[in-house]
Amino acid sequence: MKEELHGANFSHTKFIFVGFPEIFQYRRLLFLPFFLSYITVLVGNSLLLFVIKNTRNLHSPMYMLVSVLAVIDIVVPTAIIPAVLLSFLFDLNEITLAGCLTQMFLIHFFSSVESTILLAMALDRTVAICNPLRYTAIMNSSMFLKLLLFTLIRSGAIMSTLVGLASPLSFCGSNVIHHCYCDHMALVSLACNSTAKNNAMGVAVIICFVGIDISVIFFSYMKILYVVLRAAAGEHSSKAFHTCGTHLIVMMCFYFVGSVTFLSRNLSIPIPVDVNTFLGVTYIVFPACVNPIIYGVRTKEIRNALLKIFKTRVNRVTVKVSTVKF
Repeated sequence: MKEELHGANFSHTKFIFVGFPEIFQYRRLLFLPFFLSYITVLVGNSLLLFVIKNTRNLHSPMYMLVSVLAVIDIVVPTAIIPAVLLSFLFDLNEITLAGCLTQMFLIHFFSSVESTILLAMALDRTVAICNPLRYTAIMNSSMFLKLLLFTLIRSGAIMSTLVGLASPLSFCGSNVIHHCYCDHMALVSLACNSTAKNNAMGVAVIICFVGIDISVIFFSYMKILYVVLRAAAGEHSSKAFHTCGTHLIVMMCFYFVGSVTFLSRNLSIPIPVDVNTFLGVTYIVFPACVNPIIYGVRTKEIRNALLKIFKTRVNRVTVKVSTVKF
């Protein structure tokens, strides 16, 4: 599992994933939960995209953001889970340095874009609830183009720097990555030369995407909750509290768990490899599984649109069957 050192300037160009060393002998059994989770992600988010695309009154700024979130929730797990499934079944757990850096960029780039989308959704709801008369004037196409440009520049620049700093590192020792995908610090921790810049960049990423984004999101939801609780009473207040609470819990899972797994090696936090790998997968897969429920099924407009599409399809099938019988 480890290549031999061939000289002073030698550096590994291939790496081996070992994400669950303590339960390695049971890796075949891990296939089923990972496979079911991936199918749930694909079906849930694809269905959400289908409903929004085929329902005209859902072509609004909020649901456009939900659509982008659904696309990201398909892309990021797809960059990880299929390869993990192959490693569980056929022990195909090898990756080149170029492939590792590419996967690292895709995962961290789209995860950072998801953070910006969650931030935009929180701000969208804040404007809609706290300043409804100016909603259409503020949340217009110009605003979304600015948001898109901001997202691409921020995520692209920061993640390109993150990966760019990892690219020239020399890997002359172990080539075993203790993870099931190319996490930034999981690769950087194998480097033989100084990783001070990489460590600093890792902290900067957390400050930028967690420290700033989650603070704005939290205060946005607190403002929404304050306005709703003042205007509503009884059942409506309870519903508003439950909705905001649910959104924040899922977001906390994404941000907090993601931060722990991202910084565990950076800050020398003693987390077992199996636990760290599980957390690294959880912060990506769990939100991708539940987001179609949180922002889809539990949303009245999408739920009604889904039922309408279902009834229309059933009626068409019934008519066709009746025509054939006739």
